[in-house]
Amino acid sequence: MTFDETSPPTVRPGRPGSSSSTLKFVRDLLVIVIVAILVSALVKAFLVRAFFIPSESMEGTLRVQDRILVNELVPAVIPIEHGDVVVFRDPGGWLDAPPPAATGLTGMLDGALAFVGLSASDSENHLIKRVIGLPGDTVVCCTASGQLSVNGISLDEPYIQVPSENSLSAKAAFSVTVPTGSLWVMGDNRFNSADSAYHYLKTDDPATGFVARDDVVGRAFVVSWPTQHWAWLDNFPATFAGTPPSDAR
Repeated sequence: MTFDETSPPTVRPGRPGSSSSTLKFVRDLLVIVIVAILVSALVKAFLVRAFFIPSESMEGTLRVQDRILVNELVPAVIPIEHGDVVVFRDPGGWLDAPPPAATGLTGMLDGALAFVGLSASDSENHLIKRVIGLPGDTVVCCTASGQLSVNGISLDEPYIQVPSENSLSAKAAFSVTVPTGSLWVMGDNRFNSADSAYHYLKTDDPATGFVARDDVVGRAFVVSWPTQHWAWLDNFPATFAGTPPSDAR
């Protein structure tokens, strides 16, 4: 007698459903996006921040609409040095009223990009200049040859831009001593910059020309955009190499 043997049905492992794969992909993507946003926010808060240049006051070094990156460890961790290009908040009366903030969807997008450090929406609420005088320094304009001097040492400033018919490094004479906790800052485009000298000469009140060190957001270190303007921003140590240290750093 023979028996008719029937092969048992083949059992194949089930494949995960497409809906499950999609959910995992979305979950992983959300985790990546959230981590990227948090990292960007931390970088902006503590390390690097982006700004754009809204005026011609630093022409020769920076052009209008250039994008720069700012090291926010200065001055909290890294001290400010002579020649540093710094971004700072308005010391009081240096800026006109800021333009109205964008509203609606544009405003929300600007806010989101600014939060992660990809936008520079508050650039027009800040200023950028070069540090000439540190606390305790005596800054004078001008020597017989038209140069600035710091603590009696004449400065050879290769970064400045002045009218060809003018031989002075500033618009008018001044002599100031920088108080503790303050800075004396000037634009590289000396005759088109509302800087420390401009505000001092305008009011004849030295206090209006100083910038509190606590108002400094950070030191600009690179032009990041446009690519044809890309450059590291030098603080020209040779210019200030012979300047003796001040007494009130």
